[in-house]
Amino acid sequence: MATAYAALVSLAQTIEHLQQHPRPPVSLDKQQVRSLQDNVAVLQEFLELYSHRLTQESEDGLVVRVADVAHAAEDVIECHVVDQILPQSGENITSIHPHDFYQDLQKVIADMDLIRKEVIEITEMMGTVQDRQLRRNSNPAGSIMSSSTLQGRKQAMVGCDDVLNELMEKLTGQQSGCRIIPIVGMGGIGKTTLARNAYENPLIVEYFDVHFWITVSQEYNAQEILLELVCQKSKESMEISSEEELGEILYKSLSGRRYLIVMDDMWSIEAWDKLKLFFPNNNNESRIVITTRLSNLALQISGSGGLRVNFLEENKSWDLFCKIVFGEEGGCPLELEEIGKTIAKNCNGLPLSVIVIGGLLAKSEKSRDYWEYIAENLSSIINLEENERCLRILFMSYKELPIHLKSCFLYMGAYLEDERIRASRLRKLWVAEGLLKPISGKSLEEVAKVYTKELIDRNLMMIDSLGCMGKIKFYKMHDLLRDLCIREAKKERFFCSSELGQDISSIQCRIVVLDQGTSKKKNDFSKVLHLAPLVRSFTCEFDEAGPLASFRLLRVLKHYGTEDYQEKIWRNEVYPIEAIFKQVNLRYLTWSVPVSLFYRLPSSMHLLWNLQTLVVKHDGIVDAPIEIWKMHHLKHVDVLRLRLPDPPIATGDEFVLPNLQKMCNIINLKFSEEVVKRIPNIKKLSWTYDDYHEHDYCDEDDLSPSRYCFENLGRLQNLEYLDCIDYYDHYYGDDDDLSSSRYCLENLGRLQKLEDLDCRFPSTVRRSDLVEGLSILHSLNKLSLRGSCLQWEDNNKDSKIHDMEDWTVAESSHFPCLKFLHLELLYKLKKIPPSFGEIQTLERIELSGCTDSAIVSAKEIAEQQEEFGNQDFRVQVYIEEGQPDSEESELKSLASHNFRVFT
Repeated sequence: MATAYAALVSLAQTIEHLQQHPRPPVSLDKQQVRSLQDNVAVLQEFLELYSHRLTQESEDGLVVRVADVAHAAEDVIECHVVDQILPQSGENITSIHPHDFYQDLQKVIADMDLIRKEVIEITEMMGTVQDRQLRRNSNPAGSIMSSSTLQGRKQAMVGCDDVLNELMEKLTGQQSGCRIIPIVGMGGIGKTTLARNAYENPLIVEYFDVHFWITVSQEYNAQEILLELVCQKSKESMEISSEEELGEILYKSLSGRRYLIVMDDMWSIEAWDKLKLFFPNNNNESRIVITTRLSNLALQISGSGGLRVNFLEENKSWDLFCKIVFGEEGGCPLELEEIGKTIAKNCNGLPLSVIVIGGLLAKSEKSRDYWEYIAENLSSIINLEENERCLRILFMSYKELPIHLKSCFLYMGAYLEDERIRASRLRKLWVAEGLLKPISGKSLEEVAKVYTKELIDRNLMMIDSLGCMGKIKFYKMHDLLRDLCIREAKKERFFCSSELGQDISSIQCRIVVLDQGTSKKKNDFSKVLHLAPLVRSFTCEFDEAGPLASFRLLRVLKHYGTEDYQEKIWRNEVYPIEAIFKQVNLRYLTWSVPVSLFYRLPSSMHLLWNLQTLVVKHDGIVDAPIEIWKMHHLKHVDVLRLRLPDPPIATGDEFVLPNLQKMCNIINLKFSEEVVKRIPNIKKLSWTYDDYHEHDYCDEDDLSPSRYCFENLGRLQNLEYLDCIDYYDHYYGDDDDLSSSRYCLENLGRLQKLEDLDCRFPSTVRRSDLVEGLSILHSLNKLSLRGSCLQWEDNNKDSKIHDMEDWTVAESSHFPCLKFLHLELLYKLKKIPPSFGEIQTLERIELSGCTDSAIVSAKEIAEQQEEFGNQDFRVQVYIEEGQPDSEESELKSLASHNFRVFT
């Protein structure tokens, strides 16, 4: 069902992309377009309205035919695109005559007409009256569902108060040695929720010097776990080192400190044996919490059975059920109480089942008929085996999902177990896969947010972490729900994974080949990839890109090189990168490029006529060809250091990127008039300047900031995010050019985040005028200022580049929306303006490498915010290691519940 609906939505979007593109690679007959669109609309509406009433026989017959014919229509169109584009690029491919293309598409339309007639007959037999019992839960695709805010949402925990209190006592008890505390129970019982509630408790946060949370899972990698721990400690990314090197760094960083480490979802003693060596016993009440389903593992690790989380009692299940369905304050209506208690009881005390079924009912009309229907179906499965019972209960929630959400839910099964799923990346993938039906007045990215909100409200996805602005940054999925996704995806032929063991020739949509099992199993799977030439999405972790030769219609490619990838590159054992750019229908592309100082993207990249997202993993500089300005659909560009060429001078829209929203890490970006007018709708922009590499392109006399035309920056009036306005030490230009260019920020009325604004200005720049001028940015939510981490000298004279010293902001109204202020490496800043204490929206100030006086001023602001009733306001201070003990102790003495100091 999900596959059929997704295929129809995808076909509609493919047709729309061809019609909207200024230079479409193929032209569609207008009558054929109308026929396709009419048929798609009828079939979509049928599935939206009647999918819950179809028998299994209909699903196996009619619905499969709908999926096949929709895929066939897309195959014909996109194959013709390939056959038209590649011959023009010099490929030895014979272009199909337009008449043949017309005939091929007409055959598919005829098949679709037959199915449409059959669907209309079924609809008439069912009648036009909607079945209220089965459709009460279904919102029509494209509607916006109301739900409570996600900000600050916490997982509900009921019935575990005694266990939580016992855990808190063990964490803060007087046992001086490092204590290991296992939490044991079956999947979905609430182990992670229990550990998280303790981990985030303010008393625990205050009690321990450092805190770490890591997820181990079945397919653990000790090196990656150690790297994650080290990076959490240093707050910075670092190059991958060996297990021993990372372990030594971790051991030294934990020595002498009282630490708390939570190791979630532990499955093997081998994982523990590899990691325990790097956790020092400081005899200062450090603690390690381990959650596991395996009682014998808990006994092996700690010598005791640990804390056991048991099934909920009936009254506790009912309390949790009411909390999920009706919220904290609401109560169950009397007419639903009896049947509601039956539903809660039939969940057999498993919190995950209560939460998921509760999430379903919270989104449904609260009528007795519908609740009785849910109760009857739950009652029929309570006597099954434990694991199967859990999946069947969870399946109820999947079955009752509105059909437009089902494919998005199944898509989550393509991620690894316990993987953190980046929210922005998931949205881009859903868009590229064609899974989202448009909503009037909203972009597809906004539709994706609506869909994820629905899945979260139904407790089918979990919020893993929020960003500094309170927006969702990462999602996670419970492994039982992932098991459900995989099971249903296999049944629906929605995707094929190397771990599923299914017939790859039956897959028309997605293939996932990741490191899940033995290399032999993965390599055996790769040998049969040629059996799926029409696959649309390919996620792989290979040393070679050879399987690409088997595909013609890829729209999503995520290619990850293994540890041996770079070595094989140098031995010329890797399939040429140019093979990627023959996949002309790509919409989402991320892949690893050989490590070298320079790399040039091929000029043929513009053949990817529908590319939306480009992510290149590369440590050096990547040069884009001038043809990048022809890529009309390009939305997101993320390359570590991308050098963008000047666009050709043209009067028309041939070299305009109207859909471009994000460009990250552009090096030496020039804001010439030609560039600015080519990216009119850019929202997120980050860049860096490094004149060292410009010497190859410019004369010595032309290395001044004036060539970057900063005065034009203010013309990008849709900008919401700016990052890394950076100057390196190679600049020796005119100070006035630099100073005046900064004032163009005042025109950016929509700017919400300004990050890493570099305060190492030439000495003639009036810093106070400059930074105070930023306060006119009334929409600003986040402001990040930083100085230099180095002491520059020039011929024994004073440094040419200085940190900001004085900062004056007259009124709090200058930053009326500011939520987060980050100050880094401002070694000369005397204080933060006191008026920040009056900003009502302010939630957090973070300082790193700043003066003691600036830290004290932050403490005063914290006290002022508390006086105004802002109990959620926080200050976080990071001080460098190696400071005199007296200074460190003095700063730490300032600590309170809203003012934290970290080393």
